[in-house]
Amino acid sequence: MSLRGATICGVGSYLPEQILTNADWERMVDTTDEWIVSHTGIRERRLAAQDEASSDLAIPAAQRALEDAGIQPEQIGLVILTTVTPDHFFPATACLVQSAIGATNAGAMDLTSGCTGFIYAMVAGANFIRTGGYDYVLVIASEVLTRTADWADRATCVLFGDGAGATVLGPCEPDQGLLSFALSSHGEHGDLLIMPAGGGRTRVTPEVIAQHQDCLKMEGHDIFKLAVRGIPRIARDALAKAQLKTSDISVVVMHQANQRILDASADRLGIERDRVISTVGKYGNSSAASVPMCLDDVYRRGGLVAGDIVLFVGFGAGFTLGAAVVRWTLPRFGAH
Repeated sequence: MSLRGATICGVGSYLPEQILTNADWERMVDTTDEWIVSHTGIRERRLAAQDEASSDLAIPAAQRALEDAGIQPEQIGLVILTTVTPDHFFPATACLVQSAIGATNAGAMDLTSGCTGFIYAMVAGANFIRTGGYDYVLVIASEVLTRTADWADRATCVLFGDGAGATVLGPCEPDQGLLSFALSSHGEHGDLLIMPAGGGRTRVTPEVIAQHQDCLKMEGHDIFKLAVRGIPRIARDALAKAQLKTSDISVVVMHQANQRILDASADRLGIERDRVISTVGKYGNSSAASVPMCLDDVYRRGGLVAGDIVLFVGFGAGFTLGAAVVRWTLPRFGAH
């Protein structure tokens, strides 16, 4: 059986209304706008309302991707939602979204791979299409990451933002769409980015809450070193599989953790910094949602045309890395 290709045929995102600026943070913790910008590049981020969970952000993002693709919900065969902030341990947040958008013929599952989650989910969804299992797969990343923040930790609480992004994947010619991918995991570094309590190992108790063990803990310096070493390696692996070079890349859509990581990665890949799309300044680090949100941003600004080579790169908790090379098939936004 010959494999068909799988491509992105619709993109959408959703951002909560409330904007939290660095000036807001200056009034809440011992920090400054200058420190935040110089260390991270972040100037503002979005904050989900108290009654908004990951599914509430995912639903409009998914609907916008479906509208962009011209696909009806009933045509979706599978919904894959990646998040580190699910509505509940169970049922899967994907199931809640599947029902809400009317994808009545779809299976649904959650996927957890930290900030690399969208890359993993996109690759998984594409392979369901390439093997003929489904014609259309909806891939969503949605996060209310601010809910995990330790607001007493001034070094990390300023980093995070909330939001959701989605893509509809569909069939295409084998030499279009997803050309190659590379995934890796380094579990020996899993303790560098972790939420210690809240799972099956450590229950949330008053004592645990008092110790802030139900909040995200991150060793930022170590993560930085792993990221800037790992990103060029995983990117070159994926490019080599597609028989492409860094000079062939039109744009890089990378996990938006920190502007310094984006710049260092561009330098180590040997490409111009302006080819690495940056939205971290206005959205902060929104974990798995950052890649599809960044994609939607550059797409709707008219920054992608059919034939462009897009390199997707993610890194995050696990410690996971992922890269995917896509030959873009949609026309410039607004032309279809």
